[in-house]
This record gives sequence, structure tokens and C-alpha cells, in this order.
Amino acid sequence: MIKRKQPIILIAVLIAILVLELLPYGIVLEFAHISPDLSISYYEQHFSYFDLIVYGYGNVGALFTAILTCVLLVISIINLLVDNDKIKTTIKIVSLIALVASLAPLIVNSYSVIGGVISFLLLVIVVIPIKKDVNDSAL
Repeated sequence: MIKRKQPIILIAVLIAILVLELLPYGIVLEFAHISPDLSISYYEQHFSYFDLIVYGYGNVGALFTAILTCVLLVISIINLLVDNDKIKTTIKIVSLIALVASLAPLIVNSYSVIGGVISFLLLVIVVIPIKKDVNDSAL
């Protein structure tokens, strides 16, 4: 029976991040349209973190963040089953890299509120201490 609460909370936060990344509101791209009278109008389109159109327009941080979130979820499930300090260190390092990658849309001005929530939740994962519970050390 699994008695550790922290890995379960970690997995719940990662699932919430994945749901937010799947929503089509994570990345905002701004496009220009030239009308026949040569006036320029701008419009925005919203995309998911997993959308390759965003990658094609030079925003590699969103797709990289989405892939690292999937890797974090797999590593966290392994951490839930096997308690190992190397796995916990790997979770910290990968989550820190994902946090830095999630801030990359700020460079190309495609950051949104959903992107801010994703970055905040990745920061929560970096800050959450993943340690052994006192009850687990007795087993």
C-alpha cells in the first residue's frame, strides 16, 4: 500500500499542468494582415503547447516544456512505485529545466495567462520537497 502523499500530490500537479498544456489557450501568436488599401491589422491566434505550428514559428520552448512535462509524469510514477534518491534528484533537475523552458515564450512575446499558470505550477514542483515520509522509513 502506498502511504507517501508527496508523490501523489506531485502527480496531481503534473496532470493539471498537462491538461493546461493541452488546452488551446497556452500560446498566443500575433499575425499581421495587409488589406487591399495597404492598412495593416493584427490578430491573435491561440495554440496548445503540443501544437507544431508554434514550433514552426520559432517558439521551441512550448513544445520542449510539454515534452519535459510528460517525462516528469513518467518519472514521478516511477518514483511512486520505487523510492530512490536518484529519481528524486532527477525530478528536481528535469522540473527546473522545464521551468526555464516554460519561460521561453516571454522571449518571442507569445506568453499567456495559461502559460503563467503552467510556469507557476512548474515552480511549485521545483519547490516541493520530495523526501521520505517518517512512516516509510520504518517499513
